Amino acid sequence: MPRYLLARILATIPVLIGVSIVIFAMVRLIPGDPARLMLGEGATEAEIASFRRQMGYDRPLPLQYIQFLSHAVRGDLGRSIYTHRPVVVDLRDRLPATLQLTVAALTCAVTIGVLGGIVAAVQRHRFSGLLASFMTLVGISVPSFWLGLLLMIIFAVRLRLFPATGREGPLSVVLPALALGLAIAAVVARMMRSSLLEVLGQDFIRTARAKGLSERRVLYGHALKSALLPTVTIVGLEAGALIGGAVVIESVFAWPGIGQYLINAVSYRDYPAIQGTVLLSAVAFIITNLVVDLLYAWLDPRIRMT
Repeated sequence: MPRYLLARILATIPVLIGVSIVIFAMVRLIPGDPARLMLGEGATEAEIASFRRQMGYDRPLPLQYIQFLSHAVRGDLGRSIYTHRPVVVDLRDRLPATLQLTVAALTCAVTIGVLGGIVAAVQRHRFSGLLASFMTLVGISVPSFWLGLLLMIIFAVRLRLFPATGREGPLSVVLPALALGLAIAAVVARMMRSSLLEVLGQDFIRTARAKGLSERRVLYGHALKSALLPTVTIVGLEAGALIGGAVVIESVFAWPGIGQYLINAVSYRDYPAIQGTVLLSAVAFIITNLVVDLLYAWLDPRIRMT
């Protein structure tokens, strides 16, 4: 396991370098002058020339990339054009809100999704199983932003049980977490159902039943861990996406997280902020994928990582 962990960490280095190249090219390869795009049409030539020197855009592209990479390794992602603060500081201030929303949404998604998938698989010929399958189909079909608006109208405007927007207390996270979590729960439930049905038809499950084990012990003691493997992958991918910023939901609920920060950065052509947010999202995906790989060995004893 230690050798596998070290190998996986070393394997992330080329991925991070590739991501940094894409992020660097994202600004340099767009049509037009990045300095003029960031400053706007009203900027004078002198202001544009001064900005280009300040940002290093007047240097050759290889030197610009080396400068960008060396600064990023040291934690310097540049200065936001809109907030006039270091991008690292902006992301640090907004990361707790995004992490709070991510944890709440994933808790909702895993709880509802796993239970719904188990019911849909075990009781697939009964009404409860058919209802669970139908609800997962509805959850996948409904856009998260529409669900968020619906929850806001019902529980915030009509019933006044939760705040409609902002981050002003523990209750304010409920509606955006449900809007995000229910959409992910539907995907998790579908994956859990198909995976569990496949596992329940394998030989080792039939052997366990032949030994006289109860159906509950067969399900929770033998089948569930193996069936969770694909589900863990889905949850890991969704966690990486949420940490990178749930852009639409954070915008709908005015949640002061990284997603709303990215929306503002795009609106104001704040390319340093966009680059920093994309890089943080990439790092979040890499870390969650590493955690998912390590969870595989715990969930399935047949997997041996050396």
